[in-house]
Amino acid sequence: MAMESTAGVERVGFGRPLRPKRLAIALLLVALAVVPGEFGALTRELMVDAYLAVSSFVAATLLLFYGAERVFGFRIGPALTRARAAQVPLAALLGATPGCGGAVVVVAAFSSGHVSFGAVVAALTATMGDAAFLLIATRPDAAAVVLPLSFAVGVMSGWIIDGFKLSPAFHETHNHGELAPRIGRLRLRDMAFVAIALPGLALGITDLTGADAAEIFGAQTVAAVGLAGTALALAVWTASPVTAMTNPSDGPLTRMAEETSFISVWVIGAFLAYDYAAAYAGLDLEAMFGAVAPLLPLIAILIGFVPGCGPQVLVTTLYINGLVPFAALLGNAVSNDGDALFPAIALNPRAAVLATVYSGIPALIVAYGFHFFAPGFMN
Repeated sequence: MAMESTAGVERVGFGRPLRPKRLAIALLLVALAVVPGEFGALTRELMVDAYLAVSSFVAATLLLFYGAERVFGFRIGPALTRARAAQVPLAALLGATPGCGGAVVVVAAFSSGHVSFGAVVAALTATMGDAAFLLIATRPDAAAVVLPLSFAVGVMSGWIIDGFKLSPAFHETHNHGELAPRIGRLRLRDMAFVAIALPGLALGITDLTGADAAEIFGAQTVAAVGLAGTALALAVWTASPVTAMTNPSDGPLTRMAEETSFISVWVIGAFLAYDYAAAYAGLDLEAMFGAVAPLLPLIAILIGFVPGCGPQVLVTTLYINGLVPFAALLGNAVSNDGDALFPAIALNPRAAVLATVYSGIPALIVAYGFHFFAPGFMN
């Protein structure tokens, strides 16, 4: 639909029809937050934690990344196409970048015949998807190991694939330009999003230093910023046409608001699922996972085969809470393709499935290597 705008800024509401399924989920989350008593208080506390500890950092990272692209006029896709000899390590580096944007760029370049299949495997093996944001924000020590190791495994996997010519028969597709719908001009909600994210980032950094943000700035201020950011993220996500990635033609603020909102919903869901199960369902998750400890890396790897970032965020949440070992986290990080698997399936289904299967082999090797030879590492 056409948008009424002045000076390039949308002026009318949210400008798009709400999506029924997303609206139902958003209303459910709001309902959980306003329940009286201890349950509602816990829900609101978890939402504030999710926004300050993860979403605000995601917003800052995406704004920096997309802003740099726009300011310097640098497009990753064409640069990757020209880097013939260095395609595999560059693709792995893009994949290791938090989020799924880098891996999607590599998948799109492969669909048009500009990069090798080894580069695709390298990117999908190296990527941890949106779960990387959660790990960086909560366990930077573990992220400092997982991300470089995933990058190295991705490079080796890509070189082996290209060296042994294990690529599937190539069939060029022509819809790679439609990875995401175009949203349009800068909107008021985008500016509101960054206006809340900036103080949220300041509060999140305060907590990361070991100081108590609630004590310094006041508990009411912390709650107000966290809940306002959460509410706006739910509203943006409910009206959004984006399933994961935004169109590169959109502005940095718009892309930041859309993608941060998408990630925020998954993070909130993971936070609530864990704490509800532990507090109200009577589940002794630690004992339950401990009983199948040798199988946890394999289970995490199989979860990594599921398209999307939601299941992977859940695995990372379980690791952060000490329920699964580092070996399981690492296996999931190597095997999962995040949201990049969706466009890969759409553009070249056979190559997508084969790349996912190939990523499972190094995932098994590194995960069970740590399980047997370094069982207590990073736990």
